[in-house]
Amino acid sequence: MSLAAFLDLRGEAALVVGGGPVALRRARTLLEAGLDVTVVAPDLHPDLAALPLRAERRPYRPEDVREKRVVVAATDQAALNDAVVAAARAAGALVNHAGDAERGTLRFPAVVRRGGVQVAVSSGHELPLLAQALAERIAALLPESDTVAAWVARRERALTLDPAAREDALAGLRAEIRTALGLPALGGAA
Repeated sequence: MSLAAFLDLRGEAALVVGGGPVALRRARTLLEAGLDVTVVAPDLHPDLAALPLRAERRPYRPEDVREKRVVVAATDQAALNDAVVAAARAAGALVNHAGDAERGTLRFPAVVRRGGVQVAVSSGHELPLLAQALAERIAALLPESDTVAAWVARRERALTLDPAAREDALAGLRAEIRTALGLPALGGAA
């Protein structure tokens, strides 16, 4: 069983071991989340050079995981990935094993973002194709950013009302949101 959570790791140190396409994807994900990323690998994907990260063209060393909050093992060598995971776990870092997610403590879900709404989908069975397809379906259901912003503003206004008016305004907003998503309306406060 995994803990589903959104973590604010902005400014934290992250290490990606590996320089190929998977390492590139993971580095981009970490950068989008605001982490301070270092990539270590003898050979680096050319697109890594365009990213705002530290790239070190050299073999991995166990001390590379020191003081890192997040570590990603993304090489094409299973034994090296296992060694990175072991060192990261011992150092207390969150660690992703790109070749065998069950060996790590961190998994990267398929993510959909729109208008302040962020939805993450994980298959739980190491079937990323299913997670990606579900994320696409969810994206088709999400309202436009302007609609979400209008709903947020309505909720904020409702929270300033007296209790009875607040309950009515929130019930109306809930009904509108549920209708927009194709769900039956329900009563109560939000």
